[in-house]
Amino acid sequence: MKQLALEISPPPDPTLENFVPGDNAELLERLRELCAGRLAESIVYLWGEPGSGRSHLLAACAAAGVQAADDVEALDEPGQVDLFNRINAARETGGAVLCAGSLPPNLLPLREDLKSRLAWGLVYRVRTLSDEARAHYLAGEAARRGLRISPEVIDYLLAQVRRDLPSLLAIMQRLDRRSLELQRPLTLALVRETLREAQSS
Repeated sequence: MKQLALEISPPPDPTLENFVPGDNAELLERLRELCAGRLAESIVYLWGEPGSGRSHLLAACAAAGVQAADDVEALDEPGQVDLFNRINAARETGGAVLCAGSLPPNLLPLREDLKSRLAWGLVYRVRTLSDEARAHYLAGEAARRGLRISPEVIDYLLAQVRRDLPSLLAIMQRLDRRSLELQRPLTLALVRETLREAQSS
């Protein structure tokens, strides 16, 4: 008999501790210094493709009290003026502003004076995870949910689904729910059934 799945294992709030660093170890250390008020630079700009984790990092730092502005390329004129003023104020008062976008500063469709301000401090590209790091993430997320996941299942998932972390998290939530509903372990057969169901819905 199919069991009704409740909302279980909600995703944890973004923190620097639960960010999977991959090739971003240096960046992560700078952000820890920023959140602790130990970073000399007042401006930090992150850029990376969607799914790279930059929004996770900004949310984590904002929760720690850091001024943050995500998706800066989408700012309208008043928003650009406000960010420009906040950056200037941070430099004058010893504060800090963390910003992020999809492109390096010089390629952003923004006012020239704001682009130059964003390039003043530290600029980091948030690098997407390797397959090895993605596999580590899936194993950790399964363990957090109390699921046993085999290397075979991990390899299958990485070959069949989008491999950015939000997509991987979404499929783990679906698998978690399906496993509970059917009272079945996370086997390759269950994963195939769940992915077929997701594609047809």
